[in-house]
Order: sequence, then C-alpha cells, then structure tokens
Amino acid sequence: MLLRTLISPLGKVTSSGTLDLEIEGLTADSRAAEPGKLFAAIRGTSMDGHKFIADVIAKGATAILAESAPPSDFPQTAAWLHVPDSRAALAVLSATFYGEPAGELRMTGITGTNGKTTTAFLVNHIMRTAWHRAGLLGTIFVDDGETRTPAKHTTPGSIELNAILATFRDNACRGAAMEVSSHGIHQKRVHHVAFDAAVFTNLTQDHLDYHGTLANYMAAKASWFHDLAANPLGKKPVAVINIDDARGNELAVALEGKMPVLRYGFSVHCDFRANNLRQKPDGMTFELAAKGKTFLVRAPLIGRFNAYNLLAAIAAASACGIKPREAIAALADSPQVPGRMENVGSAGGATVFVDYAHTPDAIENACRTLKELDPHRLITVFGCGGDRDSAKRPLMAAAAARYSDAVVITSDNPRSEDPAAIIREIEKGLPAKCNHLSIIDRAEAISAAIANSRSGDIILIAGKGHETYQQFADHTIDFDDRKKADLALRNRSAEISEMRANPQPRF
Repeated sequence: MLLRTLISPLGKVTSSGTLDLEIEGLTADSRAAEPGKLFAAIRGTSMDGHKFIADVIAKGATAILAESAPPSDFPQTAAWLHVPDSRAALAVLSATFYGEPAGELRMTGITGTNGKTTTAFLVNHIMRTAWHRAGLLGTIFVDDGETRTPAKHTTPGSIELNAILATFRDNACRGAAMEVSSHGIHQKRVHHVAFDAAVFTNLTQDHLDYHGTLANYMAAKASWFHDLAANPLGKKPVAVINIDDARGNELAVALEGKMPVLRYGFSVHCDFRANNLRQKPDGMTFELAAKGKTFLVRAPLIGRFNAYNLLAAIAAASACGIKPREAIAALADSPQVPGRMENVGSAGGATVFVDYAHTPDAIENACRTLKELDPHRLITVFGCGGDRDSAKRPLMAAAAARYSDAVVITSDNPRSEDPAAIIREIEKGLPAKCNHLSIIDRAEAISAAIANSRSGDIILIAGKGHETYQQFADHTIDFDDRKKADLALRNRSAEISEMRANPQPRF
C-alpha cells in the first residue's frame, strides 16, 4: 500500500520525505524493522520505542511514525511521520492497512473485571450457530473460523488485532466476539475498531498495579464506550451494560443520549431481565423478559454470575442482529469454557472444579455458587500472583473463607516475589478460627485437598483456570491445574479401590 494512501485517514500529518513509498508491513518492534516496513515508535511503561529509531533507520525501514520531529540527518530515502499520539495513529494505520476488517464483521467487544471470557465464548457460540462461521479472540485462544491457536494476549496490539480480524473476514466469518481489556483500551489497541455491541460486565478490584486506583481502572473502561459514541466508525454501536453493578449503572446513565444502551440484569429497569433463576449441578434455567416477550433460558452452566454472562450474550447478539429466540436456542447447547467453573472429575464421591477466579469478587462468586449446591464440605484451593495488585490478597482470603469449610492457601504465579511472603499476606485476611492449610507447592496443595476429601465434598481450585504454566522469578514450568487435579483424583480412586485405610484428615 502506498504510504500516501495509508496515512490519508489520519488527516493532516506533519511529514518529512516522500510519501510515494510502498509500505509492505507495519511493526512496533524494532527487531522486526526492515525495508518495506513502517516502524511505529511507541512510548511504553518500561520501554520507549523512540530510543530505537536510529537502529531502525540503519536497518532500512521505509517509514517512521513518531511523536517527535526527525533529526537533521534523517535519510531522504525514508519518510518520517510526526504525530501527537503514536498509539492512536498506529491503530488507524493498522485498520487501514488491513482494509478496515471490523467494518465488515458484526463485532461484539466485552470489557469488565469478570465474565469477559465466558461471555465472549457464549456470543461466539450464538454467532456460529446462527451464521456458521464467527471469530473468537480472547484470553484462551483465537478461533478464526477454521482453526484455533493459543492466545498471546487478551487484547492484542493494534497491528496484530487488525491482522486477526482480517483473517476472520477472509475466512468468511460474519461476526466476531472479543475480550477488551482495560490495558487494551488504555493503550489504544482497540482504537479505530468498529464495534456493533460493546458489553460492560462489572467492575471489581483488579489491575491496580497498572491503573493505580479503582477510579482510573473504571475510567479506562468507560473511555472505550465514550469513544465509540463520539466516533462510531460508520456503525451504530450499542452499549450492553449490567446495571445491577453500581459502576455499570453509572456508565449507563452517563451514556444516555450519546449512544443506544441495552441494560441487563435482575433489576426492574433492565431491557433484558432475568427472573426465577433455578440451578442444579448440571445447569440452570431462568425466565427472560426482553423486547416485550418472555422466554425460558436453559444452559449447562452454573452460578448466578453465569446468568449475567448469558444475559450479556443474548443482549449483545440482539445488538448484532440475532433474535433473542435464536440466541436462547443456541445457548441450550453452550460450550464448557476451559478453566471457567470446569468440572474436571470426581473420586470417592468428591467433585473437583477448576475456575479462573483471581479477584476477591470472582472467588466469592465461585465459592458461593458451589456452596449453593449443598456439598458436604466446600474446600477451596487458591493463591495470588506475584508482581500484581497485592492489596487484594487478604481480600481474597476473606472471600474464600466466607463460604468455604476449609481453605488451602498455595502459590499462583509467584513471578519475582517470594511465594512464602505472598502466602503470609494472604493469611492476614483469614478469620481467627478459619480451618486452613498453607502449602507453597501448588501441586502438593491440590493433591492434599483431594486426598483429604470425603464423599459429598466439592473442591474448588481457583486462580489459574485454563493456564498451562506457572511463573517463577527465573523460570517458567508446565503446570495445569486440571491435569494436576486429574492425577490426584486417579490416585484417590486407586486408593479407594484398593480398600486402603483413609489417612487421618488434615482439616
């Protein structure tokens, strides 16, 4: 694509050098710079791409996008684009380079602290049922309508994101569902991406290591909706908001008159309202009031939080042109989301669930949901990640202890922190008489919980969900909660079948 054509959506740009150059690719990674490519200098939290411009020029990059003017010795064989915001400009260039792919898809984006992954899965499932092919992009994997590959980031950078959306389009996907993280919004990764439905699930404490305060965290998420309202990019985007969440209700009020808003939840003012929720171990039913009609929703999911996810998915599908009745029919066969309240098996009458819950609110929801199934005991295994929001550690302990009969505190991804020190911070949130164990080794903790279970118990292993690794200060190992639990369950079954005496319970 000719550089002159590529930058035309940016409007007036201060440029140096000729614009009649062929651009064959975009990159924000100086290591990938080469002739034919435009290099975007991005100011990151720990690295500034402007420091690598000299190296990029030496590699023969065709054009430079930067927030500064070119040096006096800049070669006239290349072009220099001086913009006020490299991230925003790169997002526009990325969409333009790949032919504005989001404009040709029915796009649903989901943001919020909890529920993004499950809601994206549900929306994608509805779209695939209705349209045969639809894309999915999020924390677990990317499904381009033909193949699935592991995801690198919840919300990729603007270049990769638009490349993926172009693949969706080229593979004849009619729609796509994607997770939109607060980091992705703040770093303008979804800037200039056209959405039909923008979903807000909820806001609870998380990512304060990045945003600093809960107010900043919410402001990042809200900015996405306001940007879509101000610049809908040729579409008529609809905000789909959980107004049972206090922050969500505030957002819905703030958006009134700026863009269409569909409210969902259990409260009387919802456009998509749930009533009479009933749950069993194998799923739920509830009545849905929407568009002047009443529907019965059935889904093989458990938990009130999943009722919210189902409501969000039905409302978002409606905003994308799929009738509620079609969406509800599809959800009766909705998929198991990896690591999201995933039943990984039973032994000796005890059942194990693995869930990604890694915030105080998420772990409370998970524990409360499983407690409502009336187990003999609920045993919760969890830890907290290192180098992340440390303030939530005692809060997670308090949330787990509130509903659990026994708690096993262990490591999550310690990263550069001392695992024992993290556990000590978690323990501060436990009530004085809490029945608990602290076991640093996560595999040992999982094994101990299952080995000491009894018939009728439910064991929740929380925090890592679908992840298949564990990060330490100087290395990363293969680690999958589901596989560790499966091994412990098989050992427990073998022990029972061999009629061995049960060991003395440790809790």
